[in-house]
Amino acid sequence: MSSYMHKNSYNAPWEESFGRILTPLEDFIHKQTTAGKLLIASTVVALIIANSPLAHYYHAILHTHFTLQIGNWVLDHTIHHWINDGLMAIFFFLIGLEIKREVLIGELNSLKKASLPVFAAIGGMLVPLFMYLLINTNPATTNGWGISMATDIAFTLAILKLLGKNLPLSLKIFLTAFAIIDDIGAVLIIALFYTSELSWILFLYAGILLGILYVLSYLKIHNKYLLLGFGILIWFLFLKSGIHPTIAGILIAFSVPIRQRINEFEYTEKLSDITERLTESTNTNKLPVLSKIQIEEIDNLEDWTDKVQSPLQQLEHRLHKWVAFLIIPVFALSNAGISFSSNMEIDMSLILTIAISLFAGKTIGVSLFSYLSIRLKISSLPQNVNFKQIIGVAILSGVGFTMSLFISGLAFYDEPIYLNSAKIGIILGSLISGIIGFIILKQKIPKRYPTNRTLSGL
Repeated sequence: MSSYMHKNSYNAPWEESFGRILTPLEDFIHKQTTAGKLLIASTVVALIIANSPLAHYYHAILHTHFTLQIGNWVLDHTIHHWINDGLMAIFFFLIGLEIKREVLIGELNSLKKASLPVFAAIGGMLVPLFMYLLINTNPATTNGWGISMATDIAFTLAILKLLGKNLPLSLKIFLTAFAIIDDIGAVLIIALFYTSELSWILFLYAGILLGILYVLSYLKIHNKYLLLGFGILIWFLFLKSGIHPTIAGILIAFSVPIRQRINEFEYTEKLSDITERLTESTNTNKLPVLSKIQIEEIDNLEDWTDKVQSPLQQLEHRLHKWVAFLIIPVFALSNAGISFSSNMEIDMSLILTIAISLFAGKTIGVSLFSYLSIRLKISSLPQNVNFKQIIGVAILSGVGFTMSLFISGLAFYDEPIYLNSAKIGIILGSLISGIIGFIILKQKIPKRYPTNRTLSGL
């Protein structure tokens, strides 16, 4: 694939300057694919445990209280709430890093490059929203309108991975780009519509701390321990102020600098000097310890290596492993465990409303808005992609698992019947979207890359 990419020019407006971020983006897709596989496995495990003799212990663990006291402030939450409000703040911090990278140097850093993903994302949010409100007949479940608006990047990329190597990379990039815009929309929805009453004074304190981080970022001052300390305080203030603390993760991420403190050429020169000094100070006695000079030079090497790395890229790289292998699986384990029984109370209308909004709403929204943007010559199809494949991705975008589960927990947190029904609707809608999207795309993968970039695929 890489050799093909280098030999062929990418002329689509939103794909220009693509080559310089190809490796980070491929790495991102690979990690999201891994997260998707673990997410699927964790969901299956959660459903099995919740419907086994271990169900009692499963629910008992999730509802065990854990208390943390700081001065006069006491945080007393169940483990389930600590996962959703604490661990997921790290997940949202990673999303914030991804958003900042894409906006500054990625597929969203110009209107031309972002036009098709932006239109696809807008359609993928608005149509499911209106479809939910149109189908829903119960005023008590109106608050769930945001559930069907987001696409799960990890899940969808994991499904795309199953399609093999012939799937154009540009199609994966398109999906990733508009799913990230979906995430921005979901974050705004959570911040504006799924928060409790605000304590403005605590929000002001958090804003002051955020302002300090932004000023330090502008001055190119970055210290991971300072970021961690401020981050915990800001998260705590958001939690106590009534704004969902995961929003703090996004805002803190925006303060992380993306630029290196030194460039690669300076680093190469320093590396050459350090290598030369290390060679000169080689221990001739062959003792199993380093000399003082060698230790100092290795420390210098660590300092210069730290300076040549973008703080944002470094944090994103390290956090991806924790999110993929710990946070996402733990979230799925704690949120996807629905206990089915003959006397289980569910709202079938809500289940169908969410499932239809995810499947049909996303399919129509993404396809229609993408079609209109291309017909109006605002956007163009990605290289080696036809419109039937766009429709396949539109169907696939109905897999809204992680963010949908998260929003359902906010919308129906004190209503078990609606919450369980919402979870079933999410799983059903995501399952249908994933299977049908996979089948459609499997049929539309060409044996060789097409050169026609028109809407003839319709």
